[in-house]
Amino acid sequence: MDQPFEPQKDDSELVHRTVLSPNCNDRALPITMAVVHYTEMKPVESALERLTDPDAQVSAHYLITEEGEVIRLVPEEKRAWHAGASYWRGVKDVNSASIGIELDHPGHGLGYRGFADAQIDALVPLLARIVEQYDIPRANVVGHSDVAPLRKVDPGELFPWDRLADYGLCLPKPEKLEKGDPFHNEGAFILALERFGYDITEGRKAIEAFERRWRPELIEGKPDAQLGAILWHLLLERDRGAAR
Repeated sequence: MDQPFEPQKDDSELVHRTVLSPNCNDRALPITMAVVHYTEMKPVESALERLTDPDAQVSAHYLITEEGEVIRLVPEEKRAWHAGASYWRGVKDVNSASIGIELDHPGHGLGYRGFADAQIDALVPLLARIVEQYDIPRANVVGHSDVAPLRKVDPGELFPWDRLADYGLCLPKPEKLEKGDPFHNEGAFILALERFGYDITEGRKAIEAFERRWRPELIEGKPDAQLGAILWHLLLERDRGAAR
């Protein structure tokens, strides 16, 4: 049986060191996603210890420190255990279909703040190589909260998605919303969220995840005209092939 992955390219200039985690297994799906997390642990050594501890049973492919050091934990051809119970665009085994990148960060539990420039400067070229190698659609470069809205809020409302979008590495935030909001009630909006890719098992959590990604300045867990217009724009762009 052919392996559903490509061996990773030589990225020795992008990765500073390797600390292999035992917490991985074989993929069952080809790589079609990249998922960004934060560690919510300090100092970074604590996160590194946990991500390589066999008893913890968690890992990621990469850990990037706030100083910009990129640490490889799991080879990309292996399935890292970073997403947990998750779902995105019909895929239930997100771990098998994704590359997981952990960002050294205190998270919401230890004093949420912006992400270090050096860290994002290290993330961009690594993610660019991954997106190019596996032909990952921009719509599949997501946060942990997108694929697990019931459980997770990372990387959170201060993560600079706009910087990634400037390099074509994720979808940009819609700016022209002249198409308006066609959703007449909350139920219609939630069904549209499912169409876009979210798990809507708990509708309000799915709405919060969408807000955290697309309107981080106001997270209320309920749709309004602006939120509806953003989602409608994204759906229209996807249907005409512009939001791959």
